[in-house]
Amino acid sequence: MLEGKKIFITGGAGFIGSNLAKLLLGANEVATYDNYVRNAADSILGEDVKKLKIYTGNVMDGEAIHKAVTEFQPTHIVHCAAVAGIDTVRQKPVSTLEINTLGTINLLRAAHSVGDNVERVVTFSTSEIFGSHAYGSSETSSAVIGAVGEARWTYAVSKLATEHLSLAYWTQHRLPTAVVRPFNVYGPGQVGEGALSTFIKRAIRNQDLVIHGSGTQIRAWCYVDDMIAGIMACLEHPNAVGKAFNIGNQRAVTTIYGLANTVIRLLGATSKITFQWKDYADIELRVPDANWAKSQIDFEAKVDLEEGIPLTADFYRSQAKA
Repeated sequence: MLEGKKIFITGGAGFIGSNLAKLLLGANEVATYDNYVRNAADSILGEDVKKLKIYTGNVMDGEAIHKAVTEFQPTHIVHCAAVAGIDTVRQKPVSTLEINTLGTINLLRAAHSVGDNVERVVTFSTSEIFGSHAYGSSETSSAVIGAVGEARWTYAVSKLATEHLSLAYWTQHRLPTAVVRPFNVYGPGQVGEGALSTFIKRAIRNQDLVIHGSGTQIRAWCYVDDMIAGIMACLEHPNAVGKAFNIGNQRAVTTIYGLANTVIRLLGATSKITFQWKDYADIELRVPDANWAKSQIDFEAKVDLEEGIPLTADFYRSQAKA
């Protein structure tokens, strides 16, 4: 576990960024940089949010992020900030490409300018780089670029570009970078468009669970604590530098219909399952091979759905009572 370090987190008010900050606070100095379009920090961190060094800004503002990084002088940087969520991406494909690519360029330039003080930079890619049919995709599997003109693939294209860019900074500039590829992360405090967290929030109110499409789509689900463990491994392990890693749980695999039924069963809900037609490209199969992450950085997911779903539900119930 990192101690006595200075960690700078872009998108630090988001779901994953806030959970990471929560883990690191206390033993380290933590700064967040965010425009607060989505804010999970208050619900996840509570009073501990006051312990953060907060920079309010947009990653598209290269001057602002350079100033923040230069002032804070981080030892470790985690770049979570991005446009994400299928509905948002489809509605704003230009913003998706610009913010995800240019925002990462601005962050890497700022990190490089700090010099040898930076011990590690972790950037985010996505499991969507493996396309619509990805079973047992490993770090050496070829990336798949979806049909040009289909808006949802702009997210994957932007993340694939920044993967190459992040690792190129190690190759050319010796900036110690590593890349994480999350596979369907869920858990307490999630904001935005997460399917599983949406199911859980509706189930605790006994509302209908709405499935987009047939429900036969297959996913592997990663609890947020496991995602944070994967990030920490990339921040700390010497083998992580210059590499990309699948971060997911290859055991927690189910169809979307099976997932909805599991949520209802585990939470004792009376919710009904309904179906809604979709008019956009979808991921039919997405299951990672996480063996590379295990062999290289000692990462292995531990929390399966039977444990993660009730833990997530407990959080949202507590929020409703607050």
